[in-house]
Amino acid sequence: MATESSGLGINELEYLEMPGLNVMLAHDFYPEGHQGGVGVIQNGLRVATNGDLRLEPTPGQWQPVPKVGQRVVNLEAQEISVRMEYPDPEKDRKGFNPIVYPDLHVSYTLRVQPAGASFKILVDLDAPLPEAWVGRVGFNLELFPGILFGKAYYMDQHFGIFPRQANGPGYLDADGAYQIAPMAVGNKLTVAPESERQSMVIENLKGDGLQLLDGRAKHTNGWFVVRSLVPKAATANAIEWLVSPHAIAGWTHQPVVQVSQVGYHPRQQKIAVIETDLADDQKLQVSLLRVSENGGLEAVLETTPSDWGRFLRYHYRQLDFSHIQRPGMYVIKYGAYQTEPFQISPEVYKRNVWQPTLEYFLPVQMCHMRVNDRYRVWHGACHLDDARMAPVDYNHFDGYVQGSTTLTAYQSGDHVPGLNLGGWHDAGDFDLRVESQSDTVHGLALAYEAFNVTYDNTTVNQQDKVVEIHQPDGKPDILQQLEHGVLSIVGGYKALGRLYRGIIEPTLRQYVHLGDTSTNTDNQRFDPGNVTGTTPEVGLPGSPDDRWVFTEEHPARELQVAAVLAAASRALREYNSALAGECVQIALELWQRTREENPLQRVAAAVELFLTTGDRQYADFLRGITSEIVDNIERVGWIVGRVLTQVNDEPFTQLIRQAVRTYRAKIDEQGSKTPYGVPYEPNIWGAGWGIQRFGVEQYFLHTAFRDIFPADYMLHAVNFVLGCHPGENTSSFASGVGARSLTVAYGINRADWSYIPGGVGSGTALIRPDFPELLEWPFLWQQTEYVLGGGTVDYLFLILAADHLLDGRL
Repeated sequence: MATESSGLGINELEYLEMPGLNVMLAHDFYPEGHQGGVGVIQNGLRVATNGDLRLEPTPGQWQPVPKVGQRVVNLEAQEISVRMEYPDPEKDRKGFNPIVYPDLHVSYTLRVQPAGASFKILVDLDAPLPEAWVGRVGFNLELFPGILFGKAYYMDQHFGIFPRQANGPGYLDADGAYQIAPMAVGNKLTVAPESERQSMVIENLKGDGLQLLDGRAKHTNGWFVVRSLVPKAATANAIEWLVSPHAIAGWTHQPVVQVSQVGYHPRQQKIAVIETDLADDQKLQVSLLRVSENGGLEAVLETTPSDWGRFLRYHYRQLDFSHIQRPGMYVIKYGAYQTEPFQISPEVYKRNVWQPTLEYFLPVQMCHMRVNDRYRVWHGACHLDDARMAPVDYNHFDGYVQGSTTLTAYQSGDHVPGLNLGGWHDAGDFDLRVESQSDTVHGLALAYEAFNVTYDNTTVNQQDKVVEIHQPDGKPDILQQLEHGVLSIVGGYKALGRLYRGIIEPTLRQYVHLGDTSTNTDNQRFDPGNVTGTTPEVGLPGSPDDRWVFTEEHPARELQVAAVLAAASRALREYNSALAGECVQIALELWQRTREENPLQRVAAAVELFLTTGDRQYADFLRGITSEIVDNIERVGWIVGRVLTQVNDEPFTQLIRQAVRTYRAKIDEQGSKTPYGVPYEPNIWGAGWGIQRFGVEQYFLHTAFRDIFPADYMLHAVNFVLGCHPGENTSSFASGVGARSLTVAYGINRADWSYIPGGVGSGTALIRPDFPELLEWPFLWQQTEYVLGGGTVDYLFLILAADHLLDGRL
């Protein structure tokens, strides 16, 4: 590692490093998610990213990006470089993605070089820009806004603050696109000069000017952008910047103590994880303190934490306080760091943990309903004009594909009845994906079946399409939500004669809509015969803004939905027997009609239909593919384990159990590689949802194979999601749950810098190669977006499972 005196140097992970400063080049390439190109981590904060040539001043999600070549490290010259070129043929998929690449070919090399405690950014073009593109192609570096609002800047002698919202004046450029006038223009930009941790100077050594732009002119999720244009006729060193972030002398990552923000059951294993800088060799004492009923803190335990070792870029220690069982509120202190208060209590999971997901998040996500919450209306009844048959031979920008036929009796543009009821908005956007609908239904059905959840705090009136949060109606909320999801799936099947693939807005303007979902369309069925003159704009009466419904041939999804409907029928049998009967009938039809190539795709359906009908044909099917199940035990072992007793075949059972033992050994090996006790390989997307899914599977493995799988892995997954995860942001991924949680998240109210209680974000992501990050910022879907399916119900199931297990009810 380079030292303060030697300045920046290239480390073994191929980025520039010195205490307090890291400069990455092309470790990530996810420009839509603000990860890529040149990136800067300054004193533990990611302050800049996406340093690269761009074709627009402030590009957004669906605009051209270059193709990234191989990163090259030249230790002798102390230079890191990467080849780039426009267009990227892999991204240029007109129709699937609304990126339209212009008739321009630019290939270039992007380089970074250390210059003491500063670094240079250089761009070499293979050939000069075409005349038509001079003044349009420039080098952009994006600055993270969330830590800049209210901070100062200087551009030469011009100065100001970074504004909280995008402000004018604006203008239309030569292409008719709206732009905001630059905040400042000059040759030397000083960012946050008053902040020791964030101060940074950017100089254009070519003397051709820098622009400081507000990237939120067209994109609500934009960042601030520093930009300089590629000069006419330039090739070598067409761009040459000197960037000087202030690295605090002697800077080290300050210790962080990671615990569950909710707390622990007395019988639960309790391990706090202490994250420190690799250079921090202090062996401090760690203290567990009980919050006294009379005020103040009482010392309960003081000891030297055990040493765990290195993970990512930090060193980790652990405090095991499993033997502490006295109920109460506690904090942990290590050096100057003190955690938020957390519980030790047998009641820890009984209130305020899983309930917000059921009583807030799922109701708020309900489509086709008005959702009231005391004085508040989350949204009006929406998408009542669902849906029109999608165009054939069409690739939608969100990934839906309609083939050469509609696969139904409906023609493109026809209104399909029966789709304007039920379902939940998929994520921070408003589409209904059959897999997210079915996964949510499945999780709710399994939770009701396993834990008999009768909680009632919401009124759901399907006839009037009204939901009232915090108004009980005498019906289990979980069954009302389950019914709502099934109504969408069954309604689609009955109308189309098959499953829908998805129901989604036809225009990009609707897709990026922020605000009340009832204004996403005009809620009136479009009739082309009534159009005279100009077609009304989206949201106005008579507009063709009805969502489109897509269909597909997809055996794996069809069989998964068969499994889900079979499970749902059991849960709904007494609550809505008619709907339960339709679920079974459709599941049986899908079982019969689907033609898959991989028999493993049929395993879940076989298990659920066997549990629902008792028909031995499904047990015989499972026995008939024993070798495939054994070879894929990691994928299907938790599913098959649920029916081993009912299958009642000793040779089959023994083969499955042996495979499960092998899998347990693998889990032990993977879990030992992190200080969190779960298999965890950080990626660009936060790992929270995957770890929740792992925890749910561990519950079923534990209950089916108690002598092989302990409950520990499931409980470690609970702790991870609730705050015991890497990075200085120790928030619970579940909004509004625990002492510290995601209260700025990527939900339908993200434009308000707010959250939906009980929504679960994807969580801490990885800035490659080794920086864990969870920003307080509402527009990073890979860190804080809420989704349906496993992202929601796996959390609810996991907390219920922990409560029942630790209470001895399993």
